[in-house]
Amino acid sequence: MPPETVEVRRSSRRRRTVSAYRDGDKTIVLLPAWLSGEDADEWVSRMLDRLAAKERRRRPTDEALLELASELSAKYLDGEPVPVSVSWVDNQQHRWGSCTPENGTIRISTRLKGLPEWVINYVIIHELVHLLVPSHGPKFWALVEQYPKAERARGFLEGFSAAAHTAPEEC
Repeated sequence: MPPETVEVRRSSRRRRTVSAYRDGDKTIVLLPAWLSGEDADEWVSRMLDRLAAKERRRRPTDEALLELASELSAKYLDGEPVPVSVSWVDNQQHRWGSCTPENGTIRISTRLKGLPEWVINYVIIHELVHLLVPSHGPKFWALVEQYPKAERARGFLEGFSAAAHTAPEEC
């Protein structure tokens, strides 16, 4: 993997705050102009670490997805659905997630990577409920609604689809 490209921007208008963000394949770190070189180096390192930690939380591994699904099942669904595996997949262009109740596998679209954690949690819960109830009937939705941000997450995903100029999608 090539070394990370970091661009440091100093501003005399920036008084006390330091921030950083990704812009394509480089990282931009915004610093107050008065920071010394040594302090600036320390802040750049600190901000790179923070960004990496934030990205790890927003882009969990398959193993972390399975652990998260187990936690969500226990918290919102009395631990009843027990997934065997939860994994990211690239082949879902019209679904946010899918599952196979017969073998307990759940697949989550990689298009969700980077979205807020509560949205990913909603899709996982939606698929966990499908392990118990295969259809989208009243019993299904009653179980999904046990997740407090279910309605908000559905609205987020509908807006996300609209912004991308695609039809609203289902899990």
